[in-house]
Amino acid sequence: MSSIELTPSQKNILQELVNLYRERESAVKGEDIAEKVDRNPGTIRNQMQSLKALQLVEGVPGPKGGYKPTANAYDALQIQEMDQPAEVPLFHEGKKVEHSNVEAINLTSVHHPEKCRAEIKLQGSIGEFDEGDTITVGPTPLSKLQIVGTIEGKDDTGNSLILTIDDMLAPAEEPEH
Repeated sequence: MSSIELTPSQKNILQELVNLYRERESAVKGEDIAEKVDRNPGTIRNQMQSLKALQLVEGVPGPKGGYKPTANAYDALQIQEMDQPAEVPLFHEGKKVEHSNVEAINLTSVHHPEKCRAEIKLQGSIGEFDEGDTITVGPTPLSKLQIVGTIEGKDDTGNSLILTIDDMLAPAEEPEH
């Protein structure tokens, strides 16, 4: 499929739909998406019409209806849909975040230890996180890497948290693989 150019607003709405759909495994109401992205439900309905036209969203009729993402939505957001993704836990202020999984960890500025940062791409909503909050990521499945950091910013369209790394732990022994 060719690359679809989405506006930041469309990406944000589509990402929240995917997050809520994964969490519930059923159709998501526009009002629930509106609440997550801090928009009017009417705006969400209008955006959903354009996302339907792009074949990124399906409408589900009935009292338990709403919207669900199509396979094209995952492609447009560059999300790999796996049956059993590896479980990489996330802790927010010391409490495990349910319905969330770390999809990718991108380390930036590693060559500058005092300013080491990480971008943490999540499967799950980033709405509950604020700048200054403490996050612990991991341990990762193979290397057992664990990152502790402070949220410096959020990228709603990329569903990512930007961290200043406070500590990074990896076992010195050989990983199990």
